[in-house]
Amino acid sequence: MIDVAAIKRRYEAVSPVLDERGRRRFAAAEALTAGWGGIAAVSEATGIARSTIGYGLRELRGQAPDSALRGIRRKGAGRKPLTETDPTLLGDLKELVDPATCGDPMSPLKWTSKSLRNLASALCVMGHQVGHDVVGTLLKTLGYSLQANRKTLEGSRHVDR
Repeated sequence: MIDVAAIKRRYEAVSPVLDERGRRRFAAAEALTAGWGGIAAVSEATGIARSTIGYGLRELRGQAPDSALRGIRRKGAGRKPLTETDPTLLGDLKELVDPATCGDPMSPLKWTSKSLRNLASALCVMGHQVGHDVVGTLLKTLGYSLQANRKTLEGSRHVDR
């Protein structure tokens, strides 16, 4: 019988200092020492996917490529930035934002009066597949602040004043 609680205690003790590769190898080592049914027990105790533990076992046996002295993940892993896959995205965003840009021309702080969701929907109409969170990231790279200046109240004058 495999003691899942003991595996969980050991994992909780070392997990704060482990990176992705360390967690994978720890889980694989625990599965090896547990024997038959070890992968399922370690997966249950740690919450790590069985496929990840299997990859860790291949690493420990020296069968996995690119695992020994290189980075945690394979080179080129992950999604490419949207500005790389869709080269017209940044230009179209600039065209949408320029008429609604606010801020002091002498100050580097500038912002737009359009919301991120409205900009994202306008970009989607133009044929780009983009969400509001990516629009916020792109605006930051363009030098826009995502929060308008608090003291600027444009266009809202009270009739009695």
